[in-house]
This record gives sequence, C-alpha cells and structure tokens, in this order.
Amino acid sequence: MCAAAAREGGGRAVLADPDPYRTRCRLPAGHPSVRVKFLHGLRWTSLRLRLVVVFALVALTAAVSASGIAYWLNREAVLTRTQDSALNDFRQEMQNRAASLPLEPTQSELQTAAVQMSSSGNPHYSVLLVGESGGKEAVGYSNLDTFTPADVPKSLREAVNKEQKVTPGNPYTYHLFWQRITLRKQPYLVSGTKIIGGGPTGYMLTSLDKERQDLNSLAWSLAIATTLALIGAALLAQAAATTVLRPVQRLGDAARRLGEGKLDTRLRVSGTDELADLSRTFNMTAASLEKKVDDMSAREEASRRFVADMSHELRTPLTAITAVSEVLEEEADSLDPMIAPAVQIVVSETRRLNTLVENLMEVTRFDAGTARLVLDYVDIADQITACIDARAWLDAVDLDAERGIMVALDPRRLDVILANLIGNALKHGGSPVRVSVRLEGEELVIAVRDHGPGIPEDVLPHVFDRFYKASASRPRSEGSGLGLSIAMENAHIHGGTITAANSTEGGAVFVLRLPRDSAVDSESEQDGGA
Repeated sequence: MCAAAAREGGGRAVLADPDPYRTRCRLPAGHPSVRVKFLHGLRWTSLRLRLVVVFALVALTAAVSASGIAYWLNREAVLTRTQDSALNDFRQEMQNRAASLPLEPTQSELQTAAVQMSSSGNPHYSVLLVGESGGKEAVGYSNLDTFTPADVPKSLREAVNKEQKVTPGNPYTYHLFWQRITLRKQPYLVSGTKIIGGGPTGYMLTSLDKERQDLNSLAWSLAIATTLALIGAALLAQAAATTVLRPVQRLGDAARRLGEGKLDTRLRVSGTDELADLSRTFNMTAASLEKKVDDMSAREEASRRFVADMSHELRTPLTAITAVSEVLEEEADSLDPMIAPAVQIVVSETRRLNTLVENLMEVTRFDAGTARLVLDYVDIADQITACIDARAWLDAVDLDAERGIMVALDPRRLDVILANLIGNALKHGGSPVRVSVRLEGEELVIAVRDHGPGIPEDVLPHVFDRFYKASASRPRSEGSGLGLSIAMENAHIHGGTITAANSTEGGAVFVLRLPRDSAVDSESEQDGGA
C-alpha cells in the first residue's frame, strides 16, 4: 500500500508517502490449491522394477521440487518487477496530474488527465479518474473499450475509498491498493488510490499477458527439463539394476542348477564387495555339499553292495539249511517229543530267513535301479484269483472283479503286490478280506479292505517305510518290515502308487492304482528276475 497525496498550502495536492509500497496491501483474488495424487497398489514384481521406480521417484521429486522453486521465484520476480514499474509510474502520474486537478473537476478535465496519464505510462496502462462535479459523479477514462468502472472489483473500490485511521505508525488516511484479476480470460493488474484532502480517485489497469506468456514458456522449459531428468534417472536406474542384479541373477541360476543336482556348479568371483563375498560363500557351500553328498553316495553304494553281496552269500548256506529243515520237518512225527518243538522253530525261522534274504535282494535291485518290468497283457480277475489260490486264501477273500479287464503289467510283480496287501490284511485284520477291482478312465484301481481295528493314525504315515513295525515290542514278528515297502516300489515301477487309509465302516483300506497301459518299456530282468 502507499499513502495517497495530501493537500497542503495553496490547494496543491502531493503524495505524502515517498515509498508507495512500504504499507502496500494486497487483496488476493483467490487461493489456488494443488492436489497431489499418489499411486497406490503398485505390484512389486521384481527387484529391477523396484530399483527403477525408486530412482524415478527420487529424480521426479528432486526435479519437481527444483522446478517448482525456480518457477515460483521467477514468477514472483517477473510479476513484482512489472507491477512495481506500473505502480511507481501510476503513483507518479497521480501526483503530477490528478493531484493538480480542481477539487471538483469536470468530466472533460478528468478525461484529459486520464488520457495523458495513460499515454505517458510505462508500461502502458489504462486509467479511470472518478471525481465529483456539482454533486454528481464524473468519470474520465483513457479507453472505454479497455477499462470501465464495471471492471474495478468491488473489494478494491471499497478498500480505496475506506478512510484509514491516522496513527503514529500510519500518518495517511488513504493508501494505494492493487489486485491481480482475470478479465475477459486475460490476466491484469488493477490498482487504485484516492487523493488525500479531496480530489479524484484514480484506477489503473495494465495487462499481464506478456508476463503470463513468459511464465508459460518457463513452465514448459522446466517440464521438459523434469522429463529429461526422469528419463535420465530411469536409464541410470536400469544401468544400476543391471550392474547389481546380474551377479544376483547368476547366483540364482547357480542355486537352481545346484537344486537340480548339478553339485559341481561354481560361480566366478571377482571384486571385494558384498556380492563377491556372497559368491565365495556360495562356492564354499556348494563344495561342502558336493563333498557330503559324494560321501553319502559312497556310503550308500557300499551299503547296497554289502547287502547284495551278503544276500548272495547267504543263498548257498540257506539252501543247505533249507534242505535239512525240510528233511527234519518230514521226520517230525518220528522225532522225540522233546525235540519236535525245536525242529519246528528251526523250520519256521529258516523260512523267515529265506523270505528276508529274498526281500533284501529285491530292495537292492530297486535301489540300484536294475529292476525292470516284463510286461504282458493279462486278465486282471484271473491274475488275482491265481494269486489267492496259490496261497490257499480262497475261503478268506471275497473277490469283486469282472472278467475280461485286460491290463498291460508285469504279472510277477503284481503277484508280489497283491500277496503283500492281502497277506497284510489277513494278518492284521482277519478274514474276510474284500478285494474289489474297477476302472477309472485309463487307470486300474484295486482296493483291499479288511474288517480289523484299522491302522492307528500315528502309524499311517509310516506303513510303507522299510523295516517299520507298528509294535516296537514285537521286533521278532513274522514279518520283516519290507513287504509293504516292496509293494510300493513295484507299484512305482509300473507308474502307479498305493495309498493306505481307514474305512469309515471299519477296517483298513489299501488302494492300488496302476495305469491300464504301462508306458514303461518291457525288458528282460537282470539277476534272475527281480
């Protein structure tokens, strides 16, 4: 604000405040607000994307902040320079021309003064001079098409005409007020002041369109600079991500190969940073793992070889012992009653030992990968009947199977599976045991169900484990603990599986699932047929 002029001696009016901006008042036309929208729900699909996004956000924040500050400072500087020049000139013209008018100037005098003030203004502006002549309002204007009384904001008019209270800090009753407005979609600066002591009230209107164009050009330049900074940040982020992630990707590939069993996988190490330390640690871990696996494989191979050799070596003495036990069993009726029980125990244990040796040899073939299928198309009902009949189980087993279901499988291995499942059901569940056969698409399903107490829940996960017995207090039971394990291996070699569960109607249910046409090539078996 600036104080307007005051009349002093001789009726001449002068501006009392030499600095019209020391107490300048600004009346804002509005308060624009900026709403910042944040992106939510970004899916962080990769570390590379995260790095690029973080780099881009940092660059965008820095560029927008710098551009915003630069734009704001330049905007204030440009607008302040323009308005200061216009207001200084308008104040000077009001002092030189409007203050020299009579107290009640005519409309013609006001018109002449307004035109003179407008023509001499720098920068160019339009002027309105409002006074009283004969009790009526007289208005002088420099250009009626550009600036009329209707263009003066009401708030500015009220501020200009309001008499200020004179205090030690404010010795002037009237001040110069200004306001930035938008008129006919163009930016303008409008200001007004009143002559102290009586006289006309002056209003000035100057365009800010040139300044707006300059500021728009500056905004475009800053926007382009911000975009270039964002692109540069993205490129730098991509380069940094590539530099950082390439070793990580190599480490991931190496870990994947290690997980696939390629234990000789190693990373090339260069540098002394954290990624190099991680690569060295990986190489040390891989070397240690390879050594341990090699040691375990060697021990496992030695163990398999020992079991196989032991089983083969036991065959010869077992053959002799079996022959002797059979002779003793035939002569059991003629033996001393005190010796007969011992002979019976020897015969029973010899048979058990024979079964155990055969099972061990079967297991070693599976472990060594030498077990092969000898496929044949068989009638599954006839095959199951032959298995039951060979073991004299016809009276204890109910068979529900249609004849004419032809399946490609290894008959001997199916016999082993059925013998173990049915024998296990008879042993632990008692008769009758129900065996049902059905086809589900291209899959053969054989269910063996007993009517016993079922399998304890803590035993179910282990029924197919080798040498596992449900009762630890009976380690010398007739079974070797290998039967169900061998049955599962035989199912696997056919491409099938066996599951165990408890029936809702009571008893245990073992379900064998085999493909109707095995995809395994038929080959002759090694080592006498497994």
